[in-house]
Amino acid sequence: MDYKKAGVDIEAGYKAVELMKEHIAGTMRSEVLTDIGGFSGAFSMEAFKGMEQPTLVSGTDGVGTKLKLAFELDRHDTVGIDCVAMCVNDIACAGGEPLFFLDYIACGKNQPEKIASIVSGVAQGCRQAGAALIGGETAEMPGFYPENEYDLAGFAVGIVDRKNMITGKSIQKGDVLVGIASSGIHSNGFSLVRKVFDIKKESLDKTYESLGGKSLGEVLLAPTIIYVKALRTIREAGVVIKGCSHITGGGFYENIPRMLPEGCRAQVQTGSYEIPPVFGMLAKDGDITKEIMYNTYNMGIGMMLAVSAEDADKTVELIGQSGQKGFIVGEVTDGEKGVILVG
Repeated sequence: MDYKKAGVDIEAGYKAVELMKEHIAGTMRSEVLTDIGGFSGAFSMEAFKGMEQPTLVSGTDGVGTKLKLAFELDRHDTVGIDCVAMCVNDIACAGGEPLFFLDYIACGKNQPEKIASIVSGVAQGCRQAGAALIGGETAEMPGFYPENEYDLAGFAVGIVDRKNMITGKSIQKGDVLVGIASSGIHSNGFSLVRKVFDIKKESLDKTYESLGGKSLGEVLLAPTIIYVKALRTIREAGVVIKGCSHITGGGFYENIPRMLPEGCRAQVQTGSYEIPPVFGMLAKDGDITKEIMYNTYNMGIGMMLAVSAEDADKTVELIGQSGQKGFIVGEVTDGEKGVILVG
C-alpha cells in the first residue's frame, strides 16, 4: 500500500504546479520576493513607506455552489475570476489597493489540466485586480469530495493610507447613490438558482432570445466583475467616495446599510438602470417576490457608491472611462438606517 493507492497522487500534484506556473507568472508585481513552490509567499512593503499610516486590509471568500454549474458544463476557467473578485472587491470597498492573493483548491482527484484551468481563471482575476498570485494550496482529498468535484476559496491582502479609507462616516442627506453594473448574478444566491433552474447540461446549453441569444449556462457562469480599476479611476480623479458597498449575498437590503451611518437611509430608484434579463427569468420561473429578489441578488448593481451631489455625474463618467457602466440610482435621505426601493 502507498499514498497513490490510497487516492492521493503526488506526481499529479507536481504536474499541476508546473502547468500553473505560466498563468501565475503574468500576475507578478515588483514587490514579490519569492517564487511559486516555496512554503510561503513574501511581499516587500518598501514601496509603501511613504504613506502616513499604511493600513493593511484583507478579504477572504469562496465561489459557493456556482461551482456546481462548472462541474456540469465541465468549464473551469472562469470560476477563479469569481473567487478573486469576491475577495478584492471587498478590499476595494475600503479604499484599498489589492497587493497579493492566495488560492485554496480542495478536490477529490487531482487532475492537473483541470487544476491548471481553475488557476488560469484565478490568474486572470489577479491581473484584472493588479494583484500578484503569490501562492496557494491544492489539497487532494479522496473520499471527502467526489472525484470530479472541488471547492475553491481565496484570500487577498491590500493596502490603503488610513486617511483614505472609505468608511461611510461622512455620508449625509443629499448625497447621491451611484451604482456600477454587474455582469449578472455574480457568485451569490446559487443555491436558490439551482432550485429554480434545471442545471443539467442539456438545459444549461439551451439558448434564449430573452438572454440575448446566449445559453442559460453561459449567462449563469458569467464571472463576477472586478471593480478595482473603476474605484481606482474615481479616486485618482480626485472624487471622494464617501461610502462603498459590494452587493453580494443579502442583496440591496443587507449590503447597502453596511456603508450608512445612523440616521441615513438609502432611497433607490429601481427603474434608473437596466436590470439584466436573467433576474426577471429567475423571478418568474421561481415565483420569487420582488422583496426576496432584492434581498438575495445584486439585481444588476454589483457595487454601490455614495458621493456628493456635485460629483455624481463625474463619477458616472469616470466609471465609463474605466470600462464599466455607471448609473445614478438614488439618494441618501434622513431616516432609520436602511433601504427603500422606489419604482
